[in-house]
Amino acid sequence: MNKFTSVSLGNTALIKSITFILFFMSLTINAQIDRVEPPFWYAGMHNPELEILFYGKNIAQYEVTTSNSIAITNIKKTENPNYLFVTINTKDDAATEIIFSFNKNNQVAFTHKYSLRKRREKSAERKSFDASDMLYLIMPDRFANGNPKNDNDAATKEKYNRDLPGGRHGGDIQGIIKNLDYISSLGATAIWSTPLCEDNDKAYSYHTYAQSDVYKIDPRFGTNADYVRLASEIHKKDMKLVMDYVVNHWGIEHWMMKDLPTQDWIHQFENYTQTNHKRSTINDSNASKIDTEICLNGWFVNTMPDLNQSNPLVLNYLKQNAIWWIEYADLDGFRVDTYNYSEPAGIASWTKAITDEYPNFNIVGEIWMHSQAQMAYWQKDSKIGAIKNYNSYLPSVMDFTLHDAIGTVFNEDDGSWDKGMVKVYDNFANDFLYPNINNIMVFAENHDTNRINEVYQNDFRKYQMTMALIATVRGIPQLYYGSEIGMSGDKDKGDADIRQDFPGGWLGDENNAFTKEGRTFGQNQYFDFTSKLFQWRKTNEAVHFGKMTHYIPENNVYVYFRYTEHKTVMVMMNNSNETRTIQTSRFQESIKAYTTGKDILSDLTFDISKEIILEPKSVVILELQ
Repeated sequence: MNKFTSVSLGNTALIKSITFILFFMSLTINAQIDRVEPPFWYAGMHNPELEILFYGKNIAQYEVTTSNSIAITNIKKTENPNYLFVTINTKDDAATEIIFSFNKNNQVAFTHKYSLRKRREKSAERKSFDASDMLYLIMPDRFANGNPKNDNDAATKEKYNRDLPGGRHGGDIQGIIKNLDYISSLGATAIWSTPLCEDNDKAYSYHTYAQSDVYKIDPRFGTNADYVRLASEIHKKDMKLVMDYVVNHWGIEHWMMKDLPTQDWIHQFENYTQTNHKRSTINDSNASKIDTEICLNGWFVNTMPDLNQSNPLVLNYLKQNAIWWIEYADLDGFRVDTYNYSEPAGIASWTKAITDEYPNFNIVGEIWMHSQAQMAYWQKDSKIGAIKNYNSYLPSVMDFTLHDAIGTVFNEDDGSWDKGMVKVYDNFANDFLYPNINNIMVFAENHDTNRINEVYQNDFRKYQMTMALIATVRGIPQLYYGSEIGMSGDKDKGDADIRQDFPGGWLGDENNAFTKEGRTFGQNQYFDFTSKLFQWRKTNEAVHFGKMTHYIPENNVYVYFRYTEHKTVMVMMNNSNETRTIQTSRFQESIKAYTTGKDILSDLTFDISKEIILEPKSVVILELQ
């Protein structure tokens, strides 16, 4: 062999080595993992099966193995080669690091380290919100700007513009944390915040119901770590954090919408089709198939793609995302947006997966219907649902029929067959339809409705009756931010009018309603009443889980009792414009041996043995003695 031949052979070996290196590098570059969801998980979960989404260019070309004892039980590939769904079984595994190897041609192209973390102690037994709580509803963008440095973010499209009513105003997680003492002073024991995950729409992104990343807090609100810190600070105040979760839809800017895992990940029609919003079609035995399909599969609006919970990959993704947030952020409950817009079997399976993991975890669904039967259908173990062999497993629903009544009743001065306090009485007469009447949410307003102070033109007496009602009837009361200082807003003028900034949440605000000194006289009047009412409610078990006896309203006066074996509360509402004298003998079956009652609002003691005089448009709440 001559020198030339020897050199040629050496060059050939070198070329082969370089070629292999370049090939390996090309695999690594082409198969870069852009996303892993869930980003990590927890050991010791009730359901040991975990389906991990790996996303990256042409990632489906690889075979996947683990170097640990963790067993891969399934690998799913879809028509989109940029996705791999890898299922592992974590049963009996402790917290650990899992090494996933992505292989091609029997060579390891790249690896990914995945964490199984340790759960909090007694995480599965966490206590949720119930009828002993009062929920304070916040729209974080409009509540308080605690960190002006995050008002804008390079990665999100819509920028800060407080001058624009429907723009981003800068409220954030730090603003909530800063004002936790204020919320607690109201008597609130739980905070329900509208969604905080990223919404990267070009406009109107402040409400964040069109989410673009459901594993990431919107950077204009803060970070994921800030959200965990919010939960921790809330718990230090002996309060609870309720997340607003959206199962039905995402936003058009969600990262998957650019590259769908499967064609049927979302509901699609030949032409854009919006839902008909007729949720009664779901349990209507006479409904047409096309009406039902459009109700369930049509998009909420054209910027909110409708998720297909009939697709097992979608459904499992949503289950795991919800459970991940509970575990990661140490949550105390969910409020679920547009609950009955989702595919019924899918949403029931989603709900049951969560309550299987957390048996005490409460979930309240938005069932915006105007019939108690339609709402009761959706509560767990409903006898109405059983007629159609359906169980949603949803623990709690929102009492929209009571909300409907509250929206008119205190303007109806003359009680009649179907006006005035009879509306409220008739609402409670249908309580038998619900399988768990104590576990429904009662409210006068929320972020989607007219503000109650707008409805009643800031008539303080009508506000008192409204709040006294939701504080003393069965269920879980919810208060919308700002009502406690007299904030009003007209939905007919647009959503921004019912979602105004809380005064004092921004530097330079004319008054700071977060402090007694900063509030106006009128704001303090509203605040002091609300605080006294709900601070008292925290202490009285009769209005938490006690039974209820009510009496047919006479002359627009409504009287009802909440009671346990040891405590009784008597509530009297005079909704007329005249002074009324109430003969208490009519209520003897509820008064029993009690002779006096202390009004928790005025601190006056009433003799209840004969008669009580009620002023016009007034309420008296007596603890019987």
